[in-house]
Amino acid sequence: MEKMNLNKHISGQFNAELDDIRNRVLAMGGLVERQLEQALDALAGLDAELAKTVIDGDHKVNGMEVAIDEECTRIIAKRQPAASDLRLILAISKTITDLERIGDACVRIAKAAVDKRAKSQEPLLVSIESMGRHATRTLHATLDALARMDAEQAFELHKEDAKLDKEYEGIIRQLMTYMMEDPRSIPGVLDVLWAARAVERVGDRCKNICEYIIYYVKGKDVRHTSYEDMEKDLHQ
Repeated sequence: MEKMNLNKHISGQFNAELDDIRNRVLAMGGLVERQLEQALDALAGLDAELAKTVIDGDHKVNGMEVAIDEECTRIIAKRQPAASDLRLILAISKTITDLERIGDACVRIAKAAVDKRAKSQEPLLVSIESMGRHATRTLHATLDALARMDAEQAFELHKEDAKLDKEYEGIIRQLMTYMMEDPRSIPGVLDVLWAARAVERVGDRCKNICEYIIYYVKGKDVRHTSYEDMEKDLHQ
């Protein structure tokens, strides 16, 4: 992935510090992306060993969040950045929170792969796979937009969350049908429901990261705004 387009400073050390947190957030994103891929593979194959790898690996994601957040705080206190530098650090600080939450979603998905009640609903687990792969592609593209700080790409990716929401609603309707037809299936179906919800949350987090990219590039907070207003902000 290409490097973020960062301003250069007279202080070479400040440049190095900004490069460092940039590289670290992208590394964290890469780890989370692998966690998601493995969690979905574990669910598709009901692979308990792979699921355990995902669950055990969550502490690495948590550790990276804490370390990067501490570095962001240190830079703000030491350098007192302004304008785009401050926006960059704030965007990274917010991004790592959402990446950590995606890591939590991966654990939820992986747990469904080892849950005995969920295993009894194997046909339903298959229905999550397509949505999961869509979420994986969205995360990969979001991280690419983050690496390049590409506001236009972030805007286009922002729309993917609505598509994932529709897929989620379809799965919910399917799960409701199963429960109504066979009340004994309810415990297992609920476990599948939690896994589907975790996948849907990945889309929500990617949407947030896209908003942080636009905030850094354009200096506009586009949270809770319409697509029309967001597009206007992009082209001002």
